[in-house]
Amino acid sequence: MTLLSGQKDAKWWPIVFTGSKADAETPGSIVWQLRPGLKGALERAADGGQRYWWLNANPKIWTFSLEKIGTTQSYTIRSESGHLRRIPQNFRDAKPGDKFIGYETSPTKQIVALGTIVAPPEPDTVGFRSDELLVNRIDYADIKADPDLANMEFFKNPNGSLFKLTKDEYETILDLVRDANPDGPKKEIMESYSRAKFLEDVFIEPTKYDSLVALLDDKLNVILQGAPGVGKTYSAKRLAWSILSKKDDSHITMVEFHQNYAYEDFVIGYRPQEDGGFKLTEGKFVKACRQAQSDPDEKYFFIIDEINRGNLSKIFGELLMAIEKDYRGQPIPLAYGDKSLVVPKNLYIIGMMNTADRSLAIIDYALRRRFSFVDMEPAFETQSFGDYLHRMNNPVLDRIVAVVKQLNVAISKDEALGAGFEIGHSYFCNGENAQPGWLKRVVDFDLKPTLDEYWFDNQSTAEEWKKKLSDAVAEDSNNA
Repeated sequence: MTLLSGQKDAKWWPIVFTGSKADAETPGSIVWQLRPGLKGALERAADGGQRYWWLNANPKIWTFSLEKIGTTQSYTIRSESGHLRRIPQNFRDAKPGDKFIGYETSPTKQIVALGTIVAPPEPDTVGFRSDELLVNRIDYADIKADPDLANMEFFKNPNGSLFKLTKDEYETILDLVRDANPDGPKKEIMESYSRAKFLEDVFIEPTKYDSLVALLDDKLNVILQGAPGVGKTYSAKRLAWSILSKKDDSHITMVEFHQNYAYEDFVIGYRPQEDGGFKLTEGKFVKACRQAQSDPDEKYFFIIDEINRGNLSKIFGELLMAIEKDYRGQPIPLAYGDKSLVVPKNLYIIGMMNTADRSLAIIDYALRRRFSFVDMEPAFETQSFGDYLHRMNNPVLDRIVAVVKQLNVAISKDEALGAGFEIGHSYFCNGENAQPGWLKRVVDFDLKPTLDEYWFDNQSTAEEWKKKLSDAVAEDSNNA
């Protein structure tokens, strides 16, 4: 093919002469190539009008994690020193609507985001909009190990910012992402939940509910404390629902602390793998932070049952500072892998603490000052519990509740016990669905063993109250 010198339309020919090149097979061969702009257009047409990219972010300069979803990061084709970036043609070929994989370089070395190329904010720039932050990130080692990704442009020379991906490479990476971050079930209509419904379910006074919501909004971290049976765990989940205005468990993460629970379970640590090796794995709290951060306009809740059963300083580690309201949104370096974590402001922490467990030490002061503490008392005197008793219309239940109210007065006055050991109302909230004999079972297998434990050194007092409870339930014994 020959270009005719001086021909008017010669500039529109799709190929240009680039010189001659001799090789062993065809001496003196002539080399042609597509014009740069047309090459990109032809490749785009082959991909159905869309192309795919791999975008590097250097955490020492910026990270996806600190960018709000939907905001745009722009790269100029030339660096600040005025030099063209590596593979400048990639920046010229990237067009609005193209998709990109967001990768953070060392020390993170993970795929952390998915996004879209957007219209550039100014000439000679490319705009990158982050559409999704990954809760479960994809490690470099997992990408490198995939044979379908062996020929990625990024792997040939990772120095640079923007690399081409074929459609197959993009879809392979997207499969890895979705395996680790599966799309949730199709959107369904969630059952609504309100302040009024909470007050109906939980049996606390309206003013206390309002104070609880205000405390959570102000401090971001709240601990519900009280004796067994006052409904701490039951209340915590419904508190979250009431703030969300719907029963949406996808916005709630629940864990339970125990003596062997560790930083490696909660935050990050090396976990054994099937092949016998170890892999640095993020814990539930880190994943909850990622989820909340990826959806900043919604509220998320992290609920910790039995929070005072764990070694709190050891479990939280450096996050004792990160959970404070004033430090939310700031990256905090983690103990392993040169990684950092942002605890977002839309993640609320609710802990539950059992005040009647003698085996537990007083909660760590460093953690105490980062939480507001709310006492959860037995609800026998509340209007809502009185309405519940009226609906039940059960004379035996009324008698037992009357005895338990007297019992709680005795417990609160006992110097060895106190109000934190009072009997809670939730023991008696099963009645609407219970079978005959349920009250006797509550008395015999829940309340009496508790009294034996409370007064293990004063059996006469224990026996006195056990007899009063037995007398109250006696007329129901025939239904056992």
